[in-house]
Amino acid sequence: MADRGGVGEAAAVGASPASVPGLNPTLGWRERLRAGLAGTGASLWFVAGLGLLYALRIPLRLCENLAAGTSSLISGLIFIFEWWYFHKHGTSFIEQVSVSHLQPLMGGTESSISEPGSPSRNRENETSRQNLSECKVWRNPLNLFRGAEYRRYTWVTGKEPLTYYDMNLSAQDHQTFFTCDTDFLRPSDTVMQKAWRERNPPARIKAAYQALELNNDCATAYVLLAEEEATTIVDAERLFKQALKAGETIYRQSQQCQHQSPQHEAQLRRDTNVLVYIKRRLAMCARKLGRIREAVKIMRDLMKEFPPLTMLNIHENLLESLLELQAYPDVQAVLAKYDDISLPKSAAICYTAALLKTRTVSEKFSPETASRRGLSTAEINAVEAIHRAVEFNPHVPKLLE
Repeated sequence: MADRGGVGEAAAVGASPASVPGLNPTLGWRERLRAGLAGTGASLWFVAGLGLLYALRIPLRLCENLAAGTSSLISGLIFIFEWWYFHKHGTSFIEQVSVSHLQPLMGGTESSISEPGSPSRNRENETSRQNLSECKVWRNPLNLFRGAEYRRYTWVTGKEPLTYYDMNLSAQDHQTFFTCDTDFLRPSDTVMQKAWRERNPPARIKAAYQALELNNDCATAYVLLAEEEATTIVDAERLFKQALKAGETIYRQSQQCQHQSPQHEAQLRRDTNVLVYIKRRLAMCARKLGRIREAVKIMRDLMKEFPPLTMLNIHENLLESLLELQAYPDVQAVLAKYDDISLPKSAAICYTAALLKTRTVSEKFSPETASRRGLSTAEINAVEAIHRAVEFNPHVPKLLE
């Protein structure tokens, strides 16, 4: 079979054109030209069209129109996709991608693993320490009670809600608010100074009882017991009322001796911090027990009586209570006073401002209408407020889900 196929192929190749019937061996130059034009007609028309477009590119400004049309098309597609994604998932796709993927690429990921003690590892540790020192820590004025709320969470879930870092920050705040250089003058305050530095909760509670044995009017001892030993808000409120009674007595005594020496002035500042802290926590107990208007009154009186004490952020507790009462005009009045560029921002202020601005436009907002006419000034302000809040603290939306 193979041999026969090869012979047949050789015979076909060896045959001369003259021997093939029906084929004209000689064509004229006109016939050859007509056949060539018929084969290349489509190619010539295509080349002619390209040449015409190239010649008219400047008069018609084809490049600019093409670029403008392409950018408009892409912008429209991005807007439609962003609206669809937000309508379905409740969050911005661009924002989610920037927070989840772009931020690690811009310096949020760890570098390659190196051996401990190596120069590269030491440089990484030094860089991490510098970044940690630049981290800003904001006090949480809405913090829960350790005994009545955090411990209850531990009983229900079996998990510890507070990390060592949280406990360390709280210990620093307690030492700042509740201790001073004159603690050695009062034996009970000396014991409490050690108690605030103690890391073990049972040891702190034991030290608080020791301070009460030395002085039954030790306000900070009652504060520690209310924060950590009380298992319910009712018990915490009862202990805070005892602390208030003792704190007011000590505060009046410190006021009478404040001009005797710089140490007495420091003691008055400490006793003032203790009194304000107790009243603020009593207001929070009243709000948690449903007496919201009473809580609002306590906070307003505190802000009038001690206006310089902004480090406790009583106005943020007031915002929380006013929002629960749905007293939005009062919330706006508080924000107008504290939502200032010169003052340090907080997540409570940023998100409350975004809530109010969004609330004013939410009832009449329609994505279809906004896509046709664009956003109004109020809607743009609301969007900017939301972006400012998320930029300040991007973790709040995850907690609200």
